[in-house]
Amino acid sequence: MQKIIKYTWCAALIATLGLQSCKDDYFDKLSDNPNQVPTPTLNALLATSTYKIGNNNFLIGNIVAPYVQYTANPSANAAGDTYQAIDFSTTWDALYFAMADANEMKKLAVAQGSSEYKGVADVIIAYNLTLVNDLWGDAPFSQAFDINNLRPKYDKQQEVYNQAIVLLDEAIVELAKTNATVKLAPTSDLIYGKTPATERANWLKMAYGLKARLLNKISKTSSYNPTAVLAALGNSFTSNADDAGMATFRERNPWANVALSNSQQSLGGWLSEQFIDALNGKTFTVFDPRIEKITDKTVNNIYIGTVNGAGNRLPGANTTKDECYISSNSPWTSNTAPILIVTYAELKFIEAEANFDTDKTKAYAAYLAGISANMDKLLVSTTARDAYLADPVVNVGAAALTKDLIFKEKYIATYLNPEAWNDARRFDYKYKDFGMPANAALPTFIRRLDYPQGERSKNGANVPTDVARTTKLWWDQ
Repeated sequence: MQKIIKYTWCAALIATLGLQSCKDDYFDKLSDNPNQVPTPTLNALLATSTYKIGNNNFLIGNIVAPYVQYTANPSANAAGDTYQAIDFSTTWDALYFAMADANEMKKLAVAQGSSEYKGVADVIIAYNLTLVNDLWGDAPFSQAFDINNLRPKYDKQQEVYNQAIVLLDEAIVELAKTNATVKLAPTSDLIYGKTPATERANWLKMAYGLKARLLNKISKTSSYNPTAVLAALGNSFTSNADDAGMATFRERNPWANVALSNSQQSLGGWLSEQFIDALNGKTFTVFDPRIEKITDKTVNNIYIGTVNGAGNRLPGANTTKDECYISSNSPWTSNTAPILIVTYAELKFIEAEANFDTDKTKAYAAYLAGISANMDKLLVSTTARDAYLADPVVNVGAAALTKDLIFKEKYIATYLNPEAWNDARRFDYKYKDFGMPANAALPTFIRRLDYPQGERSKNGANVPTDVARTTKLWWDQ
């Protein structure tokens, strides 16, 4: 695997030790280590890549959760809550290492004639690349995996987006084939390996689902094509059973680790007032039963959240459990819950949005189906689900459906998913009662991250400079 790490490690050596180059013979010597695998197999790369797609979903979800006010810090003026500069070098590296692994899998799949492995590799690269693109905009890709180029150029953000679409289109072609010389190994596939009879078909559906998500993300641009969005959706998920999630962990789901740490008084995983009030009946005058499946009541037997940027309501009383937290009792964040990458419920809300301007009846049906699917995923009882769907605040009828309602319900359904920040930006943060955090470091809502210090030290002048965190990405104008 030394070739995969060459760019990051070599560049770090250059930055820290002032070396002119990293000698190939040094890396060649690494192969003398009997504990290293000089030539990884397709199965090993599949296991690594499918693990990392889930773990990176968590890493990014954790970063953006305070930006969309799912979570809040119990301390006032916390950096994430208040849009301060944060160095996400580790996350940047995690995303590029994941793409490098998948790129190695792709090359090996081509060499062995496996359309299935090649298609899956394309999906995984496209997903991780999209995460980079959504957080930072311009990014290295066209030269990123050339081991002889330690300072790859930055591609323009729209070019990166287009390349992700190309990768998904390539994946769709490959995964539609049924004659792969080497089939996916279910025991190594941490996303769909538990359903070997439909493993390839499920990856194909996932590719279409991610494509629909990407095509819908540009809704604020002149390039938006709802017909293309709907076409992709027509080939994607048809039920919750198709959801893409990763549920293989060393100990437990990392969100459950957050909940465990909180129970041991590390004070992480507090839920935002904005999110809790959207569920407890305060903001929308209807009690949402999903709250019972997302968090637990406080010691005062109520649901109450923390104000972003302001910290705990009772300073010095952070251990009394008087506000709501991420819960290990939730089907979303329990020890064994999968990290969900893309779901059927999310796709139904994309369908509702894509149909909104031309067919309100279809849009409304998709809106209701998205709510129902999300409630079923959270194991809400049929009685509670149907009562919520029948409430006049929710059951408004096709003619009265608004995009505000679609975005509001999708906000709840994408709880802790990185895609929620894309929606917030597309929607200009217009969720009801959604305000700037207290003590914000920026004058307006955050729109992007600063480029990491680690990348600045490794890639020098190629890294864009002086890009404010309030600068909108190309699709967010």
